[in-house]
Amino acid sequence: MAFEYHVAKNGSDFADGTKQNPFLTISKAASVAQAGDTVIVHKGEYREWVKPKFAGLSEYRRITYQAAEGEKVVIKGSEQIQGWEQVEGTVWKVVLANEFFGDYNPYKEEIFGDWIVYNPGRHLGDVYLNGMSFYEAENFEMLINPEEKTEVLDHWSKTVVPVHNQEQTKYVWYAEVNENNTTIYANFHGTNPNEELVEINVRKACFYPAQIGVSYITVRGFEMAQAATPWTPPTADQPGLIGPHWSKGWVIEDNIIHDAKCSAISIGKEASTGHNYSTIRKDKPGYQYQLESVFSARQIGWNKEKIGSHIIRNNTIYDCGQNGVVGHLGCVFSEIYNNHIYNIALKREFYGHEIAGIKLHAAIDVQIHDNRIHDCSLGTWLDWQTQGTRVSRNLYYRNNRDLFVEVSSGPYIVDNNILTADYALDNHAQGGAYINNLIRGKMVQKKMLDRATPYHVPHSTEIAGFAPVYGGDDRFYNNIFIGDDSVKTAGLQTLNPSEITNEYVGTAHYKGYTTSLEEYIEIVNQGYGDHRRFHKVEQPVYINRNAYYHGAESFERETERVIADNFNPEIKISEEGNSVYLYIDLPEDFEKILGEIQCTKTLGRARIVDAEFKNPDGSEVIVDKDLLGEKRAEKSVLGPIGNLKAGKNYIKVWG
Repeated sequence: MAFEYHVAKNGSDFADGTKQNPFLTISKAASVAQAGDTVIVHKGEYREWVKPKFAGLSEYRRITYQAAEGEKVVIKGSEQIQGWEQVEGTVWKVVLANEFFGDYNPYKEEIFGDWIVYNPGRHLGDVYLNGMSFYEAENFEMLINPEEKTEVLDHWSKTVVPVHNQEQTKYVWYAEVNENNTTIYANFHGTNPNEELVEINVRKACFYPAQIGVSYITVRGFEMAQAATPWTPPTADQPGLIGPHWSKGWVIEDNIIHDAKCSAISIGKEASTGHNYSTIRKDKPGYQYQLESVFSARQIGWNKEKIGSHIIRNNTIYDCGQNGVVGHLGCVFSEIYNNHIYNIALKREFYGHEIAGIKLHAAIDVQIHDNRIHDCSLGTWLDWQTQGTRVSRNLYYRNNRDLFVEVSSGPYIVDNNILTADYALDNHAQGGAYINNLIRGKMVQKKMLDRATPYHVPHSTEIAGFAPVYGGDDRFYNNIFIGDDSVKTAGLQTLNPSEITNEYVGTAHYKGYTTSLEEYIEIVNQGYGDHRRFHKVEQPVYINRNAYYHGAESFERETERVIADNFNPEIKISEEGNSVYLYIDLPEDFEKILGEIQCTKTLGRARIVDAEFKNPDGSEVIVDKDLLGEKRAEKSVLGPIGNLKAGKNYIKVWG
């Protein structure tokens, strides 16, 4: 028998949880709710870490936590702090006994873990003034005289970029922790903190089970914020502000999630399969420990029956230090769609190789579609085992980079997206199909011959083999490429001779590549030896019916293409309220070449994995819907929108 529990600010945890006698805390409801039950939370602010105790039993017998209809419910990982004392000028302090934090003090815990590259002593704590987060000062002197920054270094691209919020940078805090107390100093400038809402984050999460295996949970309609989430590399425990903690079948929908110190939604791995061993032990590279984590996960039941198959939809996620959505291994078979993700990793207080609006490792059969992702350090990063993955109908703009696919062998599909960053695409993978995209910006292709990574039996976590990234085995059909005066072609040789980098806009990266499996096999078998001869012959690529404008460059063996080097489409993305519009000017002969519908039959197989491009259920994939969800004709215009036309186009693409 299913029960309906209620939680309200006028309730009591000694009540029976009915609508007439509600519980006071969500945590109390979470300690009793069983499969099939629903927990309805009424308006108010709940400062707690909800740790569901019991799991649902199936898709049809799940436990649902939801905000009462039409009521605003906020769950915070922070506490309001009063009793501030003025120290010097506009600097104030508050002294808190360490017991206030229990066994987790974010002002003592540093940003720590594998693949951290830059962290000048930053901690997991934060201070908020009327909802605005502060910057952590590196010492007390910087607190007294904070520097207002106009530009900051983007560590990945090694370029200087504008500060997202210049005014915010002068609001800083600094903490000292001794045996008994934690003293937090903050520069509030002209504000009296005792007369405003000042909060500090104290809890690791807002909604995250303490144990693994709490499956089939729905979390709907909440605002969740201000959690002291730790750094979440793929070789560590990956707690988020909210997440399923190594389980199956969660639905996270219709929420507003913001101000996670590191990651907002985690669908990642747990601690037993590795926890920052490279950083702690220092005896092996993170790459090696990540390989081991894949096998360790298999040993504890990493499979479709127990793990993954989550749905993340219709959420607004912003102002997080590392990721909007993160996951390694635990993300398999999931669907992430219709989310609005922005302002991720823009404070740049710390930096590592695990930052993006969506950052997933082993995204087997994950479907990422219809998301709006902008103003992020990196839009989407798919790293390792991108197999059966589809990135479709997403809108990317004002990111430092839009999309990165790394050390994967496919098959994966990127279709009907708009990518507009100056640095639009990193392709350090093979076996991809790029179809009907609009790409304006630099594209980088790399081989990875010294870092073999796993691939899998299709639609399974079972490991089928390992392979380096040879480059190629890619498909590019029906795309529009737009160059830019600031993005000129270049070929780079990296310090590592096994990594060759090509930077272009378009498909010129593939100069000298073969164009059929037959040609490739004939050439590669003229050499001697075993694996090394495969390093010397370029894999086949399948490139046709693309348009190249304003300096974008084509693969020399593409037979049907449009090249208009001097034509500038003047692409722009504009926001009007909650809506987003695309402006693009296209030449008179835009419809000279039409694209053809691509599907499992036309895309062939990914060579290394020996697998076809298919839907997660094994059925034929047909790429016949444009960015707006409209079905395409058998032959239609190039690019992501089926009703693009010659001349000026102004089309609503979101909202």
